[in-house]
Amino acid sequence: MQFVADGPDIPEALLQAHEEGNLVFFCGSGISYPAGLPGFQGLVDKIYSLVGTSPTAIEKEAYERNQFDATLDLLERRFPGQRLAVRRVLAQALQPKRRKGATDTHKALLELARSRDGAVRLVTTNFDRIFAKLAAKGKPALQAYEAPFLPIPRNSRWNGLVYLHGLLPKDPDPRSLDRLVLTSGDFGLAYLTERWAARFVSELFRNYMVCFVGYSINDPVLRYMMDALAADRMRGEGAPQAYAFGDRAPGQEKSKTIEWDAKGVRPILYEVPSHSDDHSALHRTLKAWAENYRDGVLGKERIVVDYAIARPSASTQQDDFVGRMLWALSDRSGLPAKRFADFDPVPSLEWLEALSADRYGFSDLARFKIVPHGEIDKKLAFSLVLRPAPYTLGPPMMLASRGAVESQWDDVMLGVSRWLVRHLDDPKLILWLAQRGGHLHPRLVSQIEKQFDHFARLEREGKQDELARIRSQSPSAIPRELLRPVWRLLLTGRVRSPHTPDIYRWKERLKREGISATLRFELRELLAPKAVLKKPFHWPISDPETKTPTHLKQLVDWELVLATADVHLFSRNIAGAEEWRRILPELLDDLQQLLRDALDLRRELGEVDSRGRGTRTYQGKTGTYRYQALPGRPARFAQVVCLVVCFGRSVLATFRHWMQIPG
Repeated sequence: MQFVADGPDIPEALLQAHEEGNLVFFCGSGISYPAGLPGFQGLVDKIYSLVGTSPTAIEKEAYERNQFDATLDLLERRFPGQRLAVRRVLAQALQPKRRKGATDTHKALLELARSRDGAVRLVTTNFDRIFAKLAAKGKPALQAYEAPFLPIPRNSRWNGLVYLHGLLPKDPDPRSLDRLVLTSGDFGLAYLTERWAARFVSELFRNYMVCFVGYSINDPVLRYMMDALAADRMRGEGAPQAYAFGDRAPGQEKSKTIEWDAKGVRPILYEVPSHSDDHSALHRTLKAWAENYRDGVLGKERIVVDYAIARPSASTQQDDFVGRMLWALSDRSGLPAKRFADFDPVPSLEWLEALSADRYGFSDLARFKIVPHGEIDKKLAFSLVLRPAPYTLGPPMMLASRGAVESQWDDVMLGVSRWLVRHLDDPKLILWLAQRGGHLHPRLVSQIEKQFDHFARLEREGKQDELARIRSQSPSAIPRELLRPVWRLLLTGRVRSPHTPDIYRWKERLKREGISATLRFELRELLAPKAVLKKPFHWPISDPETKTPTHLKQLVDWELVLATADVHLFSRNIAGAEEWRRILPELLDDLQQLLRDALDLRRELGEVDSRGRGTRTYQGKTGTYRYQALPGRPARFAQVVCLVVCFGRSVLATFRHWMQIPG
């Protein structure tokens, strides 16, 4: 997610590792740019200037190959006074400038490095004393570990700031200056010969997720560390994925990603204008991230407040505030989701599309308290409102149950559902639920029923002021009369699910056992009338003065179907069976009851009057249709007419086979 517009998009896996205290920031010289301190190349330039010499031909060649550690090694070997003379100027070269906000990034990283239990775990390869001055102001003062005396990264007691390559002493002395890892010779000792730095890095990578901040792609420091990690990987020692913030010019995203991947690091890229050293997007991101982290759940609630009334369609790749909102809403406490549900005026239903988008994958399972398998599932995709459940909320594996087995809800899902029931008058919510199967979770059913009871009580008691207040904050909260029958369909399970029961199993049982009461009951369930809800055609408004729809199909289109599919084909297969012909008279009452149910359902939806007469005229796909029941005809013919009215022509052919009625 992006914490600021035009900032880097931080992976969810990294955010989750940070929340759990499993992320360590590895800080390079780039974080000190706002304080006027140079990078490695700039440091070499300053050293040459301060010692008053120019590079020799061989030193210049190493410099032009970006081998700055080798350049300084060559300088120390040929300069009078050698190591000590060169290193005495470091304090002057690394003197920070007094600028507004010069140390804001350091403060942000110290905040981000502090886990929820108060322990600070931060590593830097910088020599400057900016971190040391900030840490000394804390209470208690933060412990510092200076190379080569380093902590064990897997030790839970590690609590402090690690200066992996040493720290400039307040009063420079030869012994302290000699311990600084500055030249290629120093790196060789630390990472190859004595290997104390390599061991620390290897152990750190095995136990924590690492994020590099302030390093360039060609930084020699990064090269030594990644070489040490590559050696461990060759021995089969795994490590979590490492990340690095990296800059890119416009159009370089693909090439930069390949370069970082080649080093075994996943880049978090941010754009820097061509021919510019403007890294403000990185620094603003770290400060915003630290502020949200410091404020805990209140920081996430602030994100909800900032964007609740925004239209998700306005979110862009440069300013992905939808990503920020989803990150906040997914907080396990459920408090940001509750804030979203209770926000006035109610957030637009447009947010439902963002909440139901499959933005998450295998690497995001941990943030939802799900322990993934070792093998990565690249095809896994899920959304905030349709996601795997942790074992504490998932239904148990069983051979039998007392009813429908549903997973329990966490506080996030509960908050989202409380927001949804403030949109009961919006047909788009009905269609969204129908498209996802139409079978509502029992807790959602309970919440909707509770809302209906509340509105009915207010209407019954004549509390118009309270109803007006509800509509002022949630214009689509109270469902109009036209939509209430459709809600009754959803609440009572009368909307057909995509997963329909298998009628062929019923046929096999009939062959095996013959007709029985239980088979008749099951047949009625298989042939029960159900509704399929669809997006409506563009109906003309019936009341042009008020521009108010007067028919349900102007809001939600629907048609009645049978609970199971493939009945027409099935009926052709069974029509000639002797057993079927023999039991047809026994099923007549059941089929008549199904017809009555269908007629009653259509009457409830407003398409048939109390006498069974339907007089609706509407524009269909193939022409204009008008239907009307015809009472007084022979019973079977009346049934056929009812079938036309209730189910349509496609199902008529099925029942004609079943009832042996000639066409």
